[in-house]
Order: sequence, then structure tokens, then C-alpha cells
Amino acid sequence: MLLRENPDLLRRSQEARRSPVDLVDQALDADRERRTAITTFEELRAEQNAFGKKVAQAPKDEKATLVAQVKGLSDRVKQAQQQVTDAETRFSEIVGAIQNPIIDGVPAGGEDDFVTLREVGEKPTFDFEPRDHLELGELLGAIDMQRGTKVSGARFYYLRGIGARLELALMNMALDRALTEGFIPLITPTLVKPEIMAGTGFLGAHADEIYYLPADDLYLTGTSEVALAGYHADEIIDVADAPIRYAGWSTCYRREAGSYGRDTRGIIRVHQFNKLEMFVYTTPEEAEAEHLRLLGWQEGMLQALGLSYRVIDTAAGDLGSSAARKYDVEAWVPTQDAFRELTSTSNCTTYQARRLNTRYRGENGKTSPVATLNGTLATTRWLVALLETHQQADGSVVVPEALRPYLGGIDVIRPL
Repeated sequence: MLLRENPDLLRRSQEARRSPVDLVDQALDADRERRTAITTFEELRAEQNAFGKKVAQAPKDEKATLVAQVKGLSDRVKQAQQQVTDAETRFSEIVGAIQNPIIDGVPAGGEDDFVTLREVGEKPTFDFEPRDHLELGELLGAIDMQRGTKVSGARFYYLRGIGARLELALMNMALDRALTEGFIPLITPTLVKPEIMAGTGFLGAHADEIYYLPADDLYLTGTSEVALAGYHADEIIDVADAPIRYAGWSTCYRREAGSYGRDTRGIIRVHQFNKLEMFVYTTPEEAEAEHLRLLGWQEGMLQALGLSYRVIDTAAGDLGSSAARKYDVEAWVPTQDAFRELTSTSNCTTYQARRLNTRYRGENGKTSPVATLNGTLATTRWLVALLETHQQADGSVVVPEALRPYLGGIDVIRPL
């Protein structure tokens, strides 16, 4: 157990994440209490078993006295068993609050402490005043925020006409690329049980972002990563020779709690969107190399779409509890004069697999937790950068060549 073997590693990780370091010491104390309680219970249980045999062999005139003693011993065993249960519950709660240890080299700090690894592509320039994605979407008959708000409230929208076709084109282009790399497509459930949501690490600091249905005790997923991570829960899978790769297509739901006042215009930060998510099960030794492959496939998509972007190594305090390292890919959004996140890819090492009991069998026959990784290959938000980057003075938008086969050959989308 890493907690006992290298608590300093966990302390350093918690400090880099700007998370409570004393959780590690609390977990060590809880672990000692748990093991002491287990030892006491096992000793009493052994004593009870031995005493039971003594009662069975005792003369009839001694049995009444011995039975009374057995009753007292039985009560002590039950009490010790309850102490084990309480100690294990406390230990699980504390350990569950310790975030996944970061990988060496991940920058320490919070949201603004990322490291830029590279910038790719020329930022678009215009000899006219560029329109933002919502104005373009309305001119093209592609985005209808007004009716989305009328029907569902703030941060909801309709994609209509060419807007709906554009999203499907992006998703299908991404799916074709995933299939080429050996991904198995899955259309996933968007409602999951609490133990699956907790196992992926999403019920921690950002639990208020998740929609919960109390009548059903189910959660709406904010990413198909959750259902994909749960797919092989409590299973032993074969990843010794090659990774298992899934591409999950699903609608995603996020409450966006705490984000009010941010990105209220358009479809950058909304409550519902579609996404194609890559998810990989592999060996811990292969995880970092697979992480770079996921990043490469994401960059390939953005390059094919003619988008200018940068790749950042996300700081520890902005990772989320399950990721040990995360790369964000941010596209240039001309009207905001800024890079905005379009996609990310995370190496969750064995964090999710340990919680969900997903294992593989090594060469020695022993089972160990697998590593899990995830990365988005296309999502609704990509329309923002796509429309703004490829717009023309009359409000039309040039379709990137790689996307045209998925739109029936359309090369320019024109205002209605």
C-alpha cells in the first residue's frame, strides 16, 4: 500500500495540488486503528471458536456455566466486529479524500500555473470586424439560443439545420479517426449508479457540478468517461499485450455550478452537449506513452480542422482528483483574443481502477489494477473555434477540407 510505503510522496502531491496535506497523517492513523481493530476481532473470534469446542466437550453439569461465559464472549465479538466496520468506514472516507498522486514533472499550483508546451498553427487574421460564434450561428440558422432558453432555461440551446449537421460531421469525423486507431465504439448510458460515479473520482470537490436524481439514486454523467470507467468494474481484463480502447459517444450534462457570469453568451459553457470520448485501459507501465498517443490524436483533429491551438501541461491544483497528469488543448478564439479549452486528456494511472476493482493478470499470474486514461476527440464546443476561425466578411464560413465529406461535400456555409 502506497500510503504505508511512501507517505511522503502523497504529502508532496497533496501540497502541489494545494490540497490538505494532513489527510495523509489522518489516513495513516486511521489505517493503524483499522488494523488494530481487525487484530482484536480476529483474536476474540479465535477465542470464541476455541471456547465453543470446550463447551461441546464439557460434562453436562458444567455446560450451563460455560454457556453463560460464551454469551459474554459473543457480545465482545460483536462489539469488536462493529469497531472493525466503523474503523474501515473512517479509513475509506479519509483515503478517498486523498487525490491521485501526481506524476513527476507536473507543475505545482493552481489554474494559472500551467506550463505551455507548444503553440501550433497561425492565428487567423481578418480585414473585417470578425463576428463571434453566436452571431455567425444565428446568421447561418445554425444556433438558436433564444428558443433553447424558452424551452429549458439559461445555458440551453438548439442546434438546427447546418448547425446540427456540423456537430454530427465533427463527431463522425472523430469516430472514423478513432476506429482507424483500433477504438471500439460504444454508445454509453448517461445515468450511472453512485458507486460508479464515486469510483471515477467525480463526487469530490466538484460534486456540485453533477445532476442527481434522488428518486432513482442515479447521476447524470458529465462525460462518458464515467460509464466507460465502470464498463469493466469488478473484472479481470487482458491488457498485458495491448491496450483496450473505447470511443464513447454520449450526451453530457453539467450543472456549471459556480460559473454564473462566465461565458454566458453562446455555447462555450452550457448544461448539455455531445461528446466523443476516448477511453483506454492499459498497464501502468504503458500509461504515459499511451497518454502522449491520445494527445497526438487530439492534435491531429485540430490540425485537420485548420485550428490554431496550444497544448498546456495543467498544474496540479487544476487536475481534478483522479488525474495524475492532464494536457489541455486550447484553440484560438478570435473574438475573445484568447486560447480557450476545446479538449483535454488525462492519465488517471490506477486511481479509478483501484476504486472500481478493474484488474489485469501479469506474467506471474498475480492480478493488479490497470491504468485508465481518457481524452475528448470531438465535442459541441469545437463549433465555437470552427465558426470563428473560418468565417468570411459576408458571414459565410469555409468548411475545412477534412470535414467536407461528412457534410455531403459542402465547402462553404452561407447565411440564410
